[in-house]
Amino acid sequence: MTGTSGSSDGPQRRAALARTLANRGIGDQRVLDAIATVPREQFLPDEQQSRAFDDDALPLQFGQTISQPYIVALMTEALELSVGARVLEIGTGSGYQSAILAELGAEVVSIERIAELAESARERLIRLGYPVEVHHSDGTAGWTAGAPYDHVLVTAAAPALPEPLWNQLLPGGKLVLPVGGPVTQELVVAWQQQGQRHQRRLCHCRFVKLLGQHGWEQE
Repeated sequence: MTGTSGSSDGPQRRAALARTLANRGIGDQRVLDAIATVPREQFLPDEQQSRAFDDDALPLQFGQTISQPYIVALMTEALELSVGARVLEIGTGSGYQSAILAELGAEVVSIERIAELAESARERLIRLGYPVEVHHSDGTAGWTAGAPYDHVLVTAAAPALPEPLWNQLLPGGKLVLPVGGPVTQELVVAWQQQGQRHQRRLCHCRFVKLLGQHGWEQE
């Protein structure tokens, strides 16, 4: 599955970005290949496209952001995805993380609380050939119509792990998300084993708030 680059040197610059992430410790070659393949530049507003190949988070519309490629790769790697795995993504944004998951062969259901972002991401993903199911809804409640999921990935920061997401996760599946205060958080991978919940810290991070019934209240 391959998106169409809007830049003639896009493939070379994405390959260089993937090498940068490998040097930073991303070891899953499939994830690195996805970073090198998915045209990040097409998931950004026109005024940000020249920065698409930098390892930086960048602003989107409505106060949202597209995550730093290193963080996208780290979260994706933590899932240990198998082809055909069903993944629930909370926080579609521009659709870039969704496309990375789909590039790896996952079946992706993605939830976005901002209607305009959900619609534009849906159109963009279809145009680029990524079969992602995008819904406009409160992501903190998950998406019960498609449950259960092999994994859940959350691209906004929660004050605690939302209970509905646990309930929609298959035993042994991974839940990857940032947890903490409104300014800085810890990126964690969580799972259930023999009825017990466990989690492992990946790194410090800074995400926008996860707003909704089981996250932060709307300001």
